Amino acid sequence: MPPPNSLTTSTTANKLAGLTHLRALAIILVFLYHYRLFTHPAWIDSVGSFGWTGVDLFFVLSGFLISRQLFRSIAQTGGFSIGEFYFKRVMRILPAYLVVLALYFCFPWFREKESLPPLWKFLLFTQNIGLNPIEQGTFSHAWSLCIEEQFYWLLPLVLAGMLAMKAGKKAFYLLPLLFAAGFIVRAFCWLKLVHPLENTDGFGLAWYRWIYYPTWSRLDGLLAGIALAALFQFRPVLRDKVTRYGNRWIGATVVLLALTYLVLGSEPTFGSTVAGFPLVDISFGVLVLAALSPSCVLYRWQSRASDWIATLSYSVYLVHKGCIHMTQVQLGRLGLATNGTLMFVLCIVTTAAGALLLHLLVEKPFMAWRDARLQKERSTSPSIG
Repeated sequence: MPPPNSLTTSTTANKLAGLTHLRALAIILVFLYHYRLFTHPAWIDSVGSFGWTGVDLFFVLSGFLISRQLFRSIAQTGGFSIGEFYFKRVMRILPAYLVVLALYFCFPWFREKESLPPLWKFLLFTQNIGLNPIEQGTFSHAWSLCIEEQFYWLLPLVLAGMLAMKAGKKAFYLLPLLFAAGFIVRAFCWLKLVHPLENTDGFGLAWYRWIYYPTWSRLDGLLAGIALAALFQFRPVLRDKVTRYGNRWIGATVVLLALTYLVLGSEPTFGSTVAGFPLVDISFGVLVLAALSPSCVLYRWQSRASDWIATLSYSVYLVHKGCIHMTQVQLGRLGLATNGTLMFVLCIVTTAAGALLLHLLVEKPFMAWRDARLQKERSTSPSIG
């Protein structure tokens, strides 16, 4: 269900090429959806209207990739290094994020809108809580990064607690409980905080602030990814059975997304608000399952274009709104129509250029330093187990 009225882990390409395609698809969806916030060609409205789901695809991918690392370590050694996990996440996320954050706060010409939330909300990754996209819409897309960061901090602590309690197979039941809790939380938020404003000007803003942005409403995609990771790591027999039908899972995804689109409609209702995100995330969970299946065309197909887009996806996510804004302002002054297809193409070019610079100058060096340090210190890292 679209809003009313309207990222980040590397993989072994030869083994998980399907996920590379999905990361590329996710950032394309996000870019198309956000381009609608600027002056744009009319055709972007129809093509990009479902692009908001790109974030949900990122959530499913992150949930799978991050928990897969931890589950693999638990299966092999009986534990994992919390310090190493946090170090890897910090070095992967923070350098590029802080550079872009500095651009937003130090150079007003980079801002796609006028005002920013307080700096501390960005630094503590709490910007998504109570976010007002009307009054503080600049760099608003960082809301999803906030959710992922909160997930990165909490997941290892939860797993460490389960290991300490020797929860074993009982830990599995936490996933359906959290998934069910999402329905209850969204229903409560709708009935108590959103629905009372349904026929007022504040309805859309309330829906954004209490349903669309908050962590408590958007855990479904991450949970779907965790469930897939648990299946692949701890249920090998079942994994081998379901991955025999990779291309059929693609067909199932198309059917599920089509049904989801019909159910959601164009405006939020109680039903679409409570069940909409889970429907989308289950659909993308099935798509990720397809991409992980050796029998699937996505798994077997290698594409340099997908590799390139996926490699830059995090940097693109960070800079795309600022780059679109600057491109339209500068080229608009030269007389180029801001609502034309040529402007759209040029915005893609400038966004790709900005993302490439951020990747080469910030992301890549910090990841290389991180990997070199981990290689040196891994043998002495303490484990939880």
